[in-house]
Amino acid sequence: MVNSEAKISVSQGSGGRDMQKLLQDTILPILNNGQHQNADAATIASSAITPQGEALAFTTDSYTVSPRQFAGGDIGSLAVNGTVNDLACSGAIPRFLSCSLIIEEGLAFTELKEILTSMRQAADAAGVAIITGDTKVVPRGAADGLYINTAGIGSIPGEIKLGAGSIVAGDQIIVSGYLGDHGAAILCAREDLRLESQVKSDCRPIHQMVQALLSACPNTRFIRDATRGGVATVVNEIAAEANLGAILDEAQLPVRQAVRSTCELLGFDPLWLANEGTFIAVIPAASSAAALAALREIPESAQAAIIGRLTEEHHGMVAIKTLFGGERTLDMPSGELLPRIC
Repeated sequence: MVNSEAKISVSQGSGGRDMQKLLQDTILPILNNGQHQNADAATIASSAITPQGEALAFTTDSYTVSPRQFAGGDIGSLAVNGTVNDLACSGAIPRFLSCSLIIEEGLAFTELKEILTSMRQAADAAGVAIITGDTKVVPRGAADGLYINTAGIGSIPGEIKLGAGSIVAGDQIIVSGYLGDHGAAILCAREDLRLESQVKSDCRPIHQMVQALLSACPNTRFIRDATRGGVATVVNEIAAEANLGAILDEAQLPVRQAVRSTCELLGFDPLWLANEGTFIAVIPAASSAAALAALREIPESAQAAIIGRLTEEHHGMVAIKTLFGGERTLDMPSGELLPRIC
């Protein structure tokens, strides 16, 4: 047993008895759902990944968010959901994850357990298993408490073909829900803001929403989660990759009032703030009603909206029609908008 004041020590990353105790007493009892394999590499039957012989999706990402805990989530749930969502945006059904921890000497065992528990809960909610991993402990000052890397594997049904190359002028841009929640939650936690209406991160898995969209609109052109750089970055990437212009309608953007207030207070634009449970998709105009209806049946995407369209005008650029009837260019954010957002 470890007491509530116990801290991680460098010896617990050295590969000996102390490290085995950390793994056996703390990490594995929380993360192992019965499928974790105590080996250098997990072995998986191909039928467990692609039951119908589908294409394989594989992704990896690292998470260094500061602060590690925030309203609506923490670095643990973020590490699971972020990788699950990267798989989902390829049209994949997430199956398995790996988890690598880089722990700074001095991190409290209580916080580590809380974050691991959050990871396990997020994995269970997303229907994925964490089956392999690695743990390193680095000296004080070599990391900011805890960094997490997760890699994920999923299967893509054979009929799903997503890519910017299929986008054509006239296609609609749809967003699955409220914008800027995650970025605003991190801002509030970092600045210790206590607003009348607390902003919570939208940290959650999106694969069920994506599958609902693809079922209703199988000819969906493109999907991407609007994480770092927010909607502004994703739509600029779409315009550049498709060699088309994009026009957004500010009046259609679903933004909570609490997020607007946070942005007004701190001088940010909701379109540039990160999201961790919201995606942008490009769909044929004829499918917009069916796509919206399918998404709005799911509570997490009840605020789905058509926010713009692709056009032959101003190739590679994005314009936004303002609430006042004017139009302005929407560039990608430049410089370091928000450090350590995910």
